[in-house]
Amino acid sequence: MTGPIKTVLLLGRRDHTEAMRVAAGLTIFGHRVRLVFMNTPVADTPENAAQFELLELADIPPETTVAEEQLPWLDMTALAAAMLEADLIMSF
Repeated sequence: MTGPIKTVLLLGRRDHTEAMRVAAGLTIFGHRVRLVFMNTPVADTPENAAQFELLELADIPPETTVAEEQLPWLDMTALAAAMLEADLIMSF
């Protein structure tokens, strides 16, 4: 038996690759997941490319607070709103 479906905000602060892996995995349980990359741009590596494919399959459009990134950008107000809307916040 599974618990109630949660809205999870996953913050990719230190380990972007692991954050993507966990985000995709959380969807297996039916949770709604929002992934926000922070601090630095996501490294262009084969491992991250594979994880981006998983995010696409899991229907998780990543966002960022990093201005140089080529993803939808969240300012601090939008990030705070996302935090308030989440049932659970995780950080990697």
